[in-house]
Order: sequence, then C-alpha cells, then structure tokens
Amino acid sequence: MADENNLQIRNQEAAITSKRARVLQFIGLFIPPSGFFGQTLTRAVIVILSWAVLWSILGAELLPGGNIFGIFNVIVLAALGGFMTRKISKGTLPSLLGMLVVGFILRNVPGINVARHIDKKWSATLRSMALVVILTRSGLELDPGALRRLKFTVIRLAFCPCIGEAITVAVVGKLLLNMPWLWGFQLGFVLGAVTPAVVVPQLLTLQQRGFGVEQGIPTLVMAASSFDDVIAISLFGVFLGIAFSEADVCGFTLWLGNIVFNIFRGPIELLMGAVFGSLVGILCWFLPNKYEQDRSHNRFVILLGCAMFSVFGSNMAQFSGAGALGVLVLATVASHGWGDIEKAPIADAMAVVWEFFQPLLFGLIGAEVSIEYMDSTLIVRLIVTFFVVSGNNLSIRDKIFVAIAWSPKATVQAAIGSVSLDIARERGFTGLHQEELGIQILTIAVLSILLTAPTGAVGIAISGPRLLRSAVETQEIGSKREVEPILEGQGAGFEEINTNV
Repeated sequence: MADENNLQIRNQEAAITSKRARVLQFIGLFIPPSGFFGQTLTRAVIVILSWAVLWSILGAELLPGGNIFGIFNVIVLAALGGFMTRKISKGTLPSLLGMLVVGFILRNVPGINVARHIDKKWSATLRSMALVVILTRSGLELDPGALRRLKFTVIRLAFCPCIGEAITVAVVGKLLLNMPWLWGFQLGFVLGAVTPAVVVPQLLTLQQRGFGVEQGIPTLVMAASSFDDVIAISLFGVFLGIAFSEADVCGFTLWLGNIVFNIFRGPIELLMGAVFGSLVGILCWFLPNKYEQDRSHNRFVILLGCAMFSVFGSNMAQFSGAGALGVLVLATVASHGWGDIEKAPIADAMAVVWEFFQPLLFGLIGAEVSIEYMDSTLIVRLIVTFFVVSGNNLSIRDKIFVAIAWSPKATVQAAIGSVSLDIARERGFTGLHQEELGIQILTIAVLSILLTAPTGAVGIAISGPRLLRSAVETQEIGSKREVEPILEGQGAGFEEINTNV
C-alpha cells in the first residue's frame, strides 16, 4: 500500500515537473526574443519609442488630430501594409500596392481617417523629398551606353505618348463631357504624365534581377519618364494660363507675353535641368577628392543635397519642371565619373534611405485620393472616358512591357490634379462652370491614380520577368548565334567529305 502511494506521489511530481518544463520551454522560445517574434517586437519597440520621443518634443502634434500624428501613422501603417502585401502574395505583388491601399483607407474610412489632418504643404514637400530619393537612385543605375544607343527612342517615348494621350483625352472630353478645348487639354496633360514614383522602383528591381538590361529597357523607361513629366507639366501650365487669362485691350500685351512665355517654358526647363545636372554632376567627380578617406560619405551628402536643391530650388524659381530632370542628369553624370566600384556604396546608402521614404511616398499618394470629389452622377462617364484613352496597339514583347510600364499615374496627378480647381476658386468662380470643370479634372485624376497605380505596379512586376529577357537568356542566345555558324561550317565539311567518298 505504501509502495502504491509512493508511486502516485512520484507520478504527480513527474507530471508537475513535466508541466513546469513545458512552461519554461515555451517561455524560452520568447526570452530572449529571437526569430520572427524578436524582429516584430524590436520593430514595435522602435515605433513606440519614436512616437514617445516625438511626442515629448512636439506635444499635441503627436496626438490624434495633429499633422505629425497623421504623417507618423501613414509611415508606420503603410510600411506594415507593404510588408503584409509581400508576405501574403509571396513576393508576387509589389509592396507599394499595400502602401497605396493603406494611405487611401487612412484618408477615406470614417473613424480611422487620420490622414485627413495632414497639412497639404507638408504632404507635397515630403512627397517631393521622396521623389528626389527615387530619381537619384534611378540616375545612379542608368546605363550610359544604353542611353546613348537609345537616345532617339527616349525622346520619342517622352513626347509621343504624352502628346497623343493629351489630344485623345481632349477630344473624348469634348464629346463625352462637353468640356471646352482648353480645359480638355488641361485634363489631357494631367493624365498624360507617367509617374516615376511607381515606375522606377519596379524597374530597379527588374534591373537588379537582370531583366531587360541587355536591351536597355530599364534605362529607356526611367530616362524617358523624367522628360515626359517636364513636357506634361509645362504644357498643362500653358493651357491653364490661357484658360484663365482675360484678354482685354489694356492687358493684351501682357496676356500675349504670358502665353509666349508659357509656350517656351518647357524647352527652357529641359535646358535648365540638363545644364544644372551636368555641371553639378561633373563637380561631383572632383569634390570630394578621390583620395579622401571619407569620400563615399561626403559624396552621398553632396549628391543628395544637390538633388534636393534641384527640386526645391526650381520650385522657388517657378521652373518646377527642371528639378526632376536635373536630379536624374546629376546622378547619371556623377555616377559615370565615379565608376561602378566607387558608386556602389552611394547606391547602397540611397537604397537604405529609400526604405524610409517608400512608405512615406506611397502612403501619402494614397492619402491624396479623396472620394469626396467623386460625383456619383459623373463616375460612369469618367471611367468610360479614362478607358477610352488608355489603349495602345503595341505587340512586340519589349514594346508591350514599355506600354505597361508607361501606364501608372500617381505623383504628377496628385500634385497638379487639383490646380485647376484651386485657381478657379481663387479667381472667384465658386459655384460657376469653371469650378465644375475643375472638379471634373480632379475627379478623373483621382480615378487615374486608383485605377492605374496599383494595376500598373502589379503589371510591371508580373509582366517584366515574362516579357523581358534576363541577362542569362541573352548570353545563351548570343552563344547559340556564335556556335551555329561553326556547326554549319562543320556540317558543310562533313557533306563535302561524304560527297568525295
């Protein structure tokens, strides 16, 4: 009897010990934190600590309803949305898709629309800073050889789709929306601009994987997109200025002078951007000296500082179109002088900076899309209008990919989509036909972002590996072309031997 009691006691003690061991083993999985749990906990602590530090400095701005609170939430939640998109799709879908959706939700869903409190000037400034970073990365990765080989194609790609789409939009706007020609062309050049913010990150990813590099496709699209934006923004300004000009007798000379200046603004901005970028890029070859120990750090600071000055300085000078082109030319010229080895640490540092600015840029672009301007009575006609002007008939694989890469709209549309409406209200046209036309332009700009930014990004990510040849495939094709003549010669020799026999 005593033995049975002792056995029961030992079994109970063993069960308790086993239970304690399992509890300790479970706790041991998390203490110290490691693996996915450790990474998640670390990032959560960083987010909370960042908010706490900013709150202790800025106070109410970091509380609900504050401008910085809205920006902080957009960055954090957009980054989370991008991470979840990559995980759920197993890398098939680009992270910017989740960032755009999160930004849109934070602006438009009642109860969590914290992005509504973000100051528009802050949003525009931060988007411009992010655009500087991605354009600098683009310039560092451009292939000068491919750019020289495709220079005429770059010019055609920058001009023809933009002008063609603007004309088509103006005609369709006149037929479907009864929009005056001047306003139709404003809408056309709002929609005619491609967005480097969506296109460039996707192309950089494809380029790093070797797709389309031999054909120069990433260089072609990245270079042409900057020229395209300058053309679209400049011509939009021309038709905007004419539409709001009042040609009376007293002011006719001034009015005519403004029109002439607006017409020549585009070429002037192209020239300014190219000259500034070239001169400063050459300066970066010699400053800092290539023998300095910290030259990579100094080059990074000078490059990024000059790029920021190019964009914001051109805005101050009222030649905003020159800024983006100046950044692209600056980074391209500087990297050409440095060489591949010397530019590598600068490109790596810029990639790290982009990790912060990416959720900021796409979260804020999504937050710019406000459904309050979507008039339900016009929505069907506007969607029809948009799709009517979006087609093209390219058939060759590389051309098909370029056409897909040329479809996303986001940054430019978010920047200038509301300009016509804002000016109409400033000029006292509230409640009149001009305000209605401005709302129509803004609504279609919003729709273009909603419809093309996500689908264009997904289209580039999916079609790129399928339509573009990788560097390995190109080498295999080249090897076959070199081997085939040799084999043909050998075959002819064997035939000659057989004939002689």
